Amino acid sequence: MAKKSGDFIRTSCGVTQYPDLCFESLSVFRRQIQQSPRQIAQTALHVSLSRARSVRSYVSTMTRVKGIKGRDLQAVKDCVDNMGDSVDRLSKSIKELGEMSKGKNAASDFMWHMSNVQTWVSAALTDENTCTEGFTGHGKNTNYRIGIRRRVTGVAQVTSNALALVNHFAAKHY
Repeated sequence: MAKKSGDFIRTSCGVTQYPDLCFESLSVFRRQIQQSPRQIAQTALHVSLSRARSVRSYVSTMTRVKGIKGRDLQAVKDCVDNMGDSVDRLSKSIKELGEMSKGKNAASDFMWHMSNVQTWVSAALTDENTCTEGFTGHGKNTNYRIGIRRRVTGVAQVTSNALALVNHFAAKHY
């Protein structure tokens, strides 16, 4: 089963923008995913949420670093807010997708729930991209700016992958 679920994950990740990252981040969950499109989407959302929480915490610590002032400090604070919004939206998406599996939903209910999930994950991705935009265009590329951009970009990539897997799951059921 492990080989088959690994193949399933590799094939499923083919619909994403970052297939190698997708496989790397999800293959450790092959037992939970097995060969379930719903479960791979759910797991991808959990991976994205976990990384978003970690980055939100990291960026939050940057608000207390001496030497970050003015526009840069405001960009860091805005990024904390953006990452908090991303965490909230990803959490809602996981809950919504989980609730769908508890009952027998009519096709219209399924589409409504999936539309919510797709909207929230897309909004989370926008929040993450907005965060990185706050560190372009002004000031020097200091270590903290580079570190924040790198970490947030990593979250945006797994969130992009999660959205692709959610969309793929939804398309199989429309």
